[in-house]
Amino acid sequence: MTDIMNSKLSEYIDIIENNLKHYTEDKIKSTPQKILGEAMMYSLSAGGKRIRPVLVMEFCRVCGGDIEKAVAAACGLEMIHTFSLIHDDLPAMDDDDFRRGRPSCHKAYPESIAILAGDALAILPFQIIAEDAANDAETKLKLICDLSRSSGMYGMTGGQVIDIENETRETVSEDNLRYMYSLKTGELIKTACRMGCIAAGADEKTISRAQQYAEKLGLAFQIIDDILDVTSTTEELGKPVGSDSQQNKTTFVTLMGVEKARQEADRITSEALEILDDFDDNEFLKELTRELLCRKK
Repeated sequence: MTDIMNSKLSEYIDIIENNLKHYTEDKIKSTPQKILGEAMMYSLSAGGKRIRPVLVMEFCRVCGGDIEKAVAAACGLEMIHTFSLIHDDLPAMDDDDFRRGRPSCHKAYPESIAILAGDALAILPFQIIAEDAANDAETKLKLICDLSRSSGMYGMTGGQVIDIENETRETVSEDNLRYMYSLKTGELIKTACRMGCIAAGADEKTISRAQQYAEKLGLAFQIIDDILDVTSTTEELGKPVGSDSQQNKTTFVTLMGVEKARQEADRITSEALEILDDFDDNEFLKELTRELLCRKK
């Protein structure tokens, strides 16, 4: 990524980090339940790529909006993503002891506190969007509807259910896998792009094209995750590798092999890049899209 692109990414991440801390740990640091804010911020500050909130703010910008109108939505989306990671790591789910190179939330804190930290991160986004003074009521309602739909039974949570049930199936079709990924991973990425457009006041045609781009990006992102689970190391990835095989998960690698899965990710990414031609000043988005295809963690 060029120096200019890195500078913009760093600027976005700084805004996100400062606001995440403001919304969580800083708000209740002097209260009896301060451990909840600490646990929430522990997982929020674990060094994630911040791809989803960055997409919110960048799509707002390329659609001509003020990125201040996208900050609450961007942080709320990252909270939803982080809540899902906290719960995914629990013994009842993936039972992972490490996340992003350090102990999972339920290992750093009592399991009960980790569960409640995830619960709080699932709820807080809707409060901060509703209370955001940067947007009018109609925009806030659209943002809340988008985020709630993509997080629940029709989105990420529903995709997680399919993923769990697939572990007990002897065979999982490619159609099933694509659908599961479109919910579990794709919905939050799609909502990131949509919410950025909504915050900017973009028209439905623009929102639709952003969604089409995001659907491609989300699938390519998950395929690369599948590949990294068998080609990376725990030290490089920051979490246990080989867990898909241990949990009897069907992935694009088990269906196609590493090489064909990589070719599929290349193809889908090329389609995503073509869609970005419909957006002005798209250099950052294109560079980010290419970086995600080539990432090592």
